[in-house]
Amino acid sequence: MSSLAQSVVRSASTHGDRRAIVLDDATLTWSELHGLAARVAGALRAAGLAPGDRVALILPNVPAYPVLFYGTLLAGGVVVPLNPLLKEAELEYFFSDSGASFAFVWQDFAPAAQAAGAATGTTVIVSGPVGPAADALPAGEPIATPEDVAGDETAVILYTSGTTGKPKGAQLTHDNIRLNAQRSAEVIMEMTPDDVIMGCLPLFHVFGLTCGLIAATTSGATLTLVPRFDPEKALEVVERDRVTIFQGVPTMYAAMLHAKRADSTDTSSLRACVSGGSAMPVEVMSAFEEKFSCRIFEGYGLSETSPVASFNMPDGPTKPGTIGRTIPGCEMRLLDDSGAVVGPGEGVGEIVIRGDNVMKGYWNKPEETKAAIPDGWFRTGDLATVDDEGYYTIVDRKKDMIIRGGMNVYPREVEECLYTHPAVREVAVVSVPDELMGEEIGAAVGLKEETSATPEELQQFVKERLAAYKYPRHVWIVDELPKGPTGKILRREVRAPQG
Repeated sequence: MSSLAQSVVRSASTHGDRRAIVLDDATLTWSELHGLAARVAGALRAAGLAPGDRVALILPNVPAYPVLFYGTLLAGGVVVPLNPLLKEAELEYFFSDSGASFAFVWQDFAPAAQAAGAATGTTVIVSGPVGPAADALPAGEPIATPEDVAGDETAVILYTSGTTGKPKGAQLTHDNIRLNAQRSAEVIMEMTPDDVIMGCLPLFHVFGLTCGLIAATTSGATLTLVPRFDPEKALEVVERDRVTIFQGVPTMYAAMLHAKRADSTDTSSLRACVSGGSAMPVEVMSAFEEKFSCRIFEGYGLSETSPVASFNMPDGPTKPGTIGRTIPGCEMRLLDDSGAVVGPGEGVGEIVIRGDNVMKGYWNKPEETKAAIPDGWFRTGDLATVDDEGYYTIVDRKKDMIIRGGMNVYPREVEECLYTHPAVREVAVVSVPDELMGEEIGAAVGLKEETSATPEELQQFVKERLAAYKYPRHVWIVDELPKGPTGKILRREVRAPQG
């Protein structure tokens, strides 16, 4: 049985009375989660959902999310996770592009979804804490066992962030996600039914979905949810629920490190932390590990790779600043601009990936699929180096590289340098147009509370530590940097002040 939904059936059978999902005082056991999902599946089928039909989920991290996710899969549907903060016009695009038959929306975000549904013919159903209201769908016979599906059938369509043009829907198959979640649970986190995973990564994002919800379901572990990340709340939940595995993006680690209750919270239950989404500054990693006495395992992946492709894994040394080695079932290599393989110690190349984690293709976009996977290897657009032990180090996004007077400057390197300044909390290095050099280096910097630093001081700090062509000629102080739904800094939205 290849269906992703089989894992919730198995956990309900094996760990029925154990906690599956927690949100503060609310708890669902594995049996309760399975029972609610089975009722949703029967109701969807009674409402006319056919196998392969798309169902959008527009919810924050609440118990209804896993209920509706597994309910859709039990009914044979394809899940389309969407950010609940999307506006009406954006939802119209996603409903129309995916051809969603149904959309479940959290009550707080219903008006935009209902308007988009009216424009596209998508049936929009408002969800409460553990699923749709009693009369929102026709009653149907619960479907407790998923239909037998082929492993290469689409389970989830995850839309990419759309850094170039309109967002594209990455089709992830049942096998893509099932195997990736299994390896994440077993090889990276060494997860057992006794683990408690912190679910503050959005479940509509591939990292939170695969490595959080589905990995927990695969293992029978407990997922404790935080609907909106707040460092003080996150530390409170770690202490309250005895969290053993924390999953986050670098900005979350930095925020917890500098939280008011960082020194007073009992975090002794933490045994492993995993980080992804963007490169973690080495300074943040070492400070967090020291303060909270746990190991951070940093890795790498994309929506198109389900997501995990490589990780620093417990069975080998952790190399701070790297994204580790490829996970089982996945191959990675580096290619230069001519398509030749770049070997260990030979410099920078673009990461390309092949394996059972690589998506089936972009939904209804054959040309874009062919461009992304021309020969079975997925082109990531990320630049990296690899060492003799197979550890990869991200240098930058291919598109983010700054070419200053013909010299290549990787923003990541300049950011790493600035993070070592004692006053720097967060930083984004971006290109600033320049008549003479073509591009200049700019740095937007957020400072830690009760510290100070001038742009000139920060500029001089980098100048003393990096080659002369790499230091930022433009530095400006900001209160906050723009961030995506996972808390990842959105470098593409950072703009240098005018004048």
